Amino acid sequence: MQPDVAADLDSLNATLTTVEKVMDLDELRSRISELEMQASDPDLWNDQDHAQKVTSQLSRAQSELRRVTELRSRLDDLPVLYELVDAEEGDAKTAAAADADAERADLRKDIESLEVQTMLAGEYDSREALINIRSGAGGVDAADWAQMPMRMYVRWAEKHDYSVEVYDTSYAEEAGLKSATFAVKAPYMYGTLSVEQGTHRLVRISPFDNQGRRQTSFAEVEVLPVVEQTDHIDIDENEVKVDVYRSSGPGGQSVNTTDSAVRLTHVPTGIVVTCQNEKSQLQNKASAMRVLQAKLLERKRQEERAEMDALKSDTGASWGNQMRSYVLHPYQMVKDLRTNVENNNPSAVLDGDLDEFIEAGIRWRMNGDGDA
Repeated sequence: MQPDVAADLDSLNATLTTVEKVMDLDELRSRISELEMQASDPDLWNDQDHAQKVTSQLSRAQSELRRVTELRSRLDDLPVLYELVDAEEGDAKTAAAADADAERADLRKDIESLEVQTMLAGEYDSREALINIRSGAGGVDAADWAQMPMRMYVRWAEKHDYSVEVYDTSYAEEAGLKSATFAVKAPYMYGTLSVEQGTHRLVRISPFDNQGRRQTSFAEVEVLPVVEQTDHIDIDENEVKVDVYRSSGPGGQSVNTTDSAVRLTHVPTGIVVTCQNEKSQLQNKASAMRVLQAKLLERKRQEERAEMDALKSDTGASWGNQMRSYVLHPYQMVKDLRTNVENNNPSAVLDGDLDEFIEAGIRWRMNGDGDA
């Protein structure tokens, strides 16, 4: 085995060992055993909410343990692969070395990805994420641009097999979106995607300008933790104004035919949320209420932290704070203005290749440059 390979394997082992200590595998196995006992209780499903919580926690814990043990197994197998390389000659040796190097590179990426997840230890980091996207300055170009980051996040979620539930899409008159609200439904999505919050800036030749001039557009991305029953966000129904109206934009048979869309206005705070993507008014009201609860939870969290004088600004919480630029003309580049990560393939990034930006953002926040 080459000395540089041996040194790299030692480095991978050190990183994975640190991850294993942070995850506390003995404690994780103990928690799995306890949850398995609860899940096997024949009376568990008498309380469906509790049962779903237990089975969800069990599935998550089993997935975490399986992920780290598989990485350890792959790392233990790597020296054997390189021993096989040493035993080969000629073209076979070259091919075996290429396979071993590729596995080592893939393993480093997977270990570093897990290392990043261990940094998600905030109060709400383990939650699902609720994402709001709004078009900013730039007129029709901004509305067209707002649709692109929505697709980007949906494609990113699809690449990772995460479920997405769309609550509301408000279409602009000429093209694109005024706003959209959707949830990414998987554990740790809030901690993962919260670093995406802020203003996203696009520079391109406007497809809506008949003189072909360059246009700068802005989209605002807000990321909230999904509310759980334990959050105790009580909303007085007398303080919520409910308006119903006809859904707009593309949709199925129920869209544009009945007053099924719902707008909720929380009178004390002035917060307004809408939902129009479900088939019935009742479903839309329930979804809108979940979004309103998430916004009120975030408001409460910010107020509490401000009172403690421990609040720096959340990552990109100010819409004036540009956190990433997507340049399509006069050159091709996506650059994160906080971490300085760059990618010269905007098409791939806008198609969901976001991992390098997200992981760098989490490390940036963890190192104290952003809101921890």
